[in-house]
Amino acid sequence: MTAGIQAYPNLLALVGNTPLIRLNRIVENFKGEYYAKWEAYNPGHSNKDRIALHIIEEAEKKGLLKKGTTIIETTSGNTGFSLAMVSMIKGYECILAVSSKSSEDKISMLRSMGAKVYVCPANVKADDPRSYYQVAQRIHQETSNSIYINQYFNALNTLAHYKSTGPEIWKQTNGEITHLVACSGTGGTISGCARYLKEQNPNIRIIGVDAYGSVLKKYHETQELDPKEIYPYRIEGLGKNLIPSATDFDVIDHFEKVTDEDSAHTARAVSKNEGIFVGYTCGAAVQAIKQLHAKGEFDAKSKVVAIFPDHGSRYISKIYSDQWMKEQGFFDSDHVEASNKVEYIR
Repeated sequence: MTAGIQAYPNLLALVGNTPLIRLNRIVENFKGEYYAKWEAYNPGHSNKDRIALHIIEEAEKKGLLKKGTTIIETTSGNTGFSLAMVSMIKGYECILAVSSKSSEDKISMLRSMGAKVYVCPANVKADDPRSYYQVAQRIHQETSNSIYINQYFNALNTLAHYKSTGPEIWKQTNGEITHLVACSGTGGTISGCARYLKEQNPNIRIIGVDAYGSVLKKYHETQELDPKEIYPYRIEGLGKNLIPSATDFDVIDHFEKVTDEDSAHTARAVSKNEGIFVGYTCGAAVQAIKQLHAKGEFDAKSKVVAIFPDHGSRYISKIYSDQWMKEQGFFDSDHVEASNKVEYIR
């Protein structure tokens, strides 16, 4: 803050230093203690603010950005919003290639930040010219004075979390953390945190959360990319149909797969029981904790930190919509429709 008037120079000064919140009702009767690293406290409401700011400022230091530069990226939504926010504040143009799996809420938010958005089909191979990977690369090649962030293969993605999120978690837990549970998409968050935390204590267990329909878990176990693992799934920002170099598989101890349906219902349960309005991948992280607890992963001495990547407001038209949940077939004998209906007084 400046002297005199107590104000931040701009919104970017608020990136990082997010709170650690103890979970209570959702893990009631579980062995150990459970905490959420609540990344929605970032000004762009997700952990992707960290990498957007870090990568852009590193590019500025190297002289790669100048007036009129266009920043281009592939994104499922959150990275795009963070890049659009940082670009707007710093005066750059922003073009984003987005998966059609991204919610309409996210796409509208990207446009509100001044970004030009290309929505690409989600269920195509990574090398398909229509995929958001290929579309972003083509736009970069066709756009003079542009840079392509390429978060999946950018080492700065991982470094941003090594320098910020990992040290914050270590400090906030007073070095007592025993397990880190984090969803893995690009892998930057889990890898950067894991590298830092294992440097402090190599016995900390690093648990990656993967989706059914993604290749990450099997690749971690076999070092082979199995195309048979790939099929459509609904969770955004989790799992992959390729192997991102931003993921350091050597520092991850185990991958736990979760389903779309379980993750959606668990996200709703976290919001309802903890009062933390969480996104889809937050639900996936807690669902992984539930599954791991049932398998005996934790004991009374466990101090488990789950990274909650983003805010539930980005999923209003998806997991928080009963209509969308019905359309996915997510209400059944195991998961019933919410009973707290809205009544309109005429």
